[in-house]
Amino acid sequence: MKTKILTIAAAVLMLSACGEKWLDVPSKSSVLEADYYNSDERLFTGVVAAYDPLQWFDYFYQYNSLNMVSDIMADDVFCGGSSEGDQPVLVKTHYYSLTPNDVPNQIWTIAYSGINRANIVLAKAPGIDMDNAVKNRYVAECMILKAYYWNVLWHFWGNVPFYDENLTAEQNYSAEQMKADDVYTNVIKLVEDAIAMKALPMKADKGQEGRITQAMAYMLYTEMVMYQNDNSRYQTALGYMKEIISSGKYSLVSDYGKIFLEEGEWNSESIFEINFESEGGVHDWSWANGTGGAVYPVLIGVPGGTDVYQDGWGFEPVRVEAFDMFEEGDTRRDATIFDFRDKINWSTARWQATGLFLNKYIARKGGNHGYAADPNCNYGNNQRVYRYSETLLNAAELAVRLGQSGQEYLDQVRSRAGVETIDCNLENILQERRLEFVGEGKRYWDLVRTGNAAKVLTAANHEWRSNNWTESKKYWPIPQSEIDRSMTPLTQNPY
Repeated sequence: MKTKILTIAAAVLMLSACGEKWLDVPSKSSVLEADYYNSDERLFTGVVAAYDPLQWFDYFYQYNSLNMVSDIMADDVFCGGSSEGDQPVLVKTHYYSLTPNDVPNQIWTIAYSGINRANIVLAKAPGIDMDNAVKNRYVAECMILKAYYWNVLWHFWGNVPFYDENLTAEQNYSAEQMKADDVYTNVIKLVEDAIAMKALPMKADKGQEGRITQAMAYMLYTEMVMYQNDNSRYQTALGYMKEIISSGKYSLVSDYGKIFLEEGEWNSESIFEINFESEGGVHDWSWANGTGGAVYPVLIGVPGGTDVYQDGWGFEPVRVEAFDMFEEGDTRRDATIFDFRDKINWSTARWQATGLFLNKYIARKGGNHGYAADPNCNYGNNQRVYRYSETLLNAAELAVRLGQSGQEYLDQVRSRAGVETIDCNLENILQERRLEFVGEGKRYWDLVRTGNAAKVLTAANHEWRSNNWTESKKYWPIPQSEIDRSMTPLTQNPY
């Protein structure tokens, strides 16, 4: 699905664009809302349009990679860049000093854009005469996409304006703000309803990679349940993990180091990835929603480059402590972290430099092959969202929390890494997640949901921070621009 999603998304963007860059067409509201969605083929373009904002989480006139903004709040990486004044919003995210006027506000915009697009499909689908099985798949896909976008808002902001159907002029395009727990209740029900439809395949067919599957829906459900510490749903979540495991559709890749290479995209371990394509990529600084590649790889790249790695900008350097936490012989260490300490030019090194770089997504020479616009905006690194190893570690943790044994699941992950078995308890499982997912945006949320953030994320444990993480930092401040434009009063999060 990688190329197909991108191609159709580009067509939808052209159709809905206005201005001198495109031929004059009727307005978006008159074409897309009233006349456009009248067939299977056209509804599918709406489905693809609902996928499109997933790419924007890489760069949307702001460096807003979900992996990066999550991980720089944790303890395995720094912020980096050319100086402390480079990308101050990222620096403030790293320091827990965000304000309503300095916050990664584009993530808010992207997520609500995705919700809007998914809602259009959900509203139009009932009125279209088409094969019911196909229609149900489209509907289930958009329900899960919608839930994914809500999940992003819920994680970062918690207390957000919530609505089920797109807002209208009669509503002043404004919705009542909902408490985080109530957002969870509504979104988890949305996921449950989509799962119950049984309209999604457990794994996408070849050539359809990138579409929502039942396994992806199970992973989203389990992520939300575990983050909410909703023990009433633990048994159901464990059942979903076991269903993925017993399906035989997924398996661990034997060589961990190949997972994040181009050849490793959509391997046997991949449950969901966000597709990026360098070939013909038109993504550009002035066209942030142009389809194509990613900016994130060059953002975290090695300044000056090497014979293998492209010249990069030195963001998100890895802490020495993260490198040292791996056991001797753990194959994940070198696959995860590029150790350039002996060769880096320290006199020109970037801010917070350690000589250690994230190897999983780093810009490699040739990684933007076939680009059509800016080479720095079109690296073809897919964003890995859910992997089968997380299924196994979810199963291990849920089993232990339910008083069962999760040893077999933990053992599989450690065996693949080339390290010996250890007792399957919560502390060891959480440490295993840390080792397995460095640079994948999981660590911070694990610390928060397990109540360890206040103990671990302290100034005393960090070379650069002067602020400790506290419960008041759990949610970001709501962007001031959103408070100003909302016709319904919004209560600001503490910050």
